[in-house]
Amino acid sequence: MHRPLVEHGGVAVLRGNLAPDGAVLKPSAASPHLMQHRGRAIVFRSIEHYKQRITDPDLDVDENSVLVLQNCGPKGYPGMAEVGNMGLPPRLLARGVKDMVRVSDARMSGTAYGTVVLHVCPEAATGGTLALVKDGDVIELDVEARRLHLDVSEEELARRRAAWTPMPPPVTGGYQQMYVQHVMQASEGADLDFLVGCRGTAVTRESH
Repeated sequence: MHRPLVEHGGVAVLRGNLAPDGAVLKPSAASPHLMQHRGRAIVFRSIEHYKQRITDPDLDVDENSVLVLQNCGPKGYPGMAEVGNMGLPPRLLARGVKDMVRVSDARMSGTAYGTVVLHVCPEAATGGTLALVKDGDVIELDVEARRLHLDVSEEELARRRAAWTPMPPPVTGGYQQMYVQHVMQASEGADLDFLVGCRGTAVTRESH
C-alpha cells in the first residue's frame, strides 16, 4: 500500500472526440514518456491491411507516430478479436524502439505491455470517429486527463462522415450475420441486443 509497484494502476477510461463512448488503456503497461503524446496517425483499415503494410520499408512512420487499426470491433471483425497489440514496424524495432502509441477498436489478451488504447467506442464499423481517421491526422493522448482526441475540425469530420461507407462484411448469412446485426458496442458489454434484460446474473456452474 505504501510502496506501490507503479504510480498508476488499474484501467484508465479515456474519452474525447475520437472515443465519445470511451476507450481503455492499462497505465501500468504503458510507457511513461507516452502517457502524454501527440503524433501523426498511420491508419490500417483492417488487420489484413495492417499485416500487409506494417513491413513496408517505405512506410512513412517514426517512433512518434500513432498506429491506428480500424474495423476490428464487435461488428467490424466481427467478434472484437485480440489484435489490438499491434507489433511495431520492423525497421523501428531494429533501431531499438520498444513502444509506440497504438489505438484500435479491438481488444488484446491481458493488456500486459505497451501504450495500447483499446475498445474505442463507437467502433469504426458503425461509422464512429475512428473510421474517419486518415494518415497524417494528429492524435493526442493524455492519460492523466483521460483524453483521446483527434485534432481535426468538426467541419472536416462532418465532411468525412458524409462520404464514409462501411467496409463490406467478410461473411454474410447465418449466425455471423445475425451476430453483426445484433451485437452491441464494447461500452455496452458487446452483448446481443435481443438478450438484454431477459437473463439473470446467477452463475449455475463453473465455466472451466
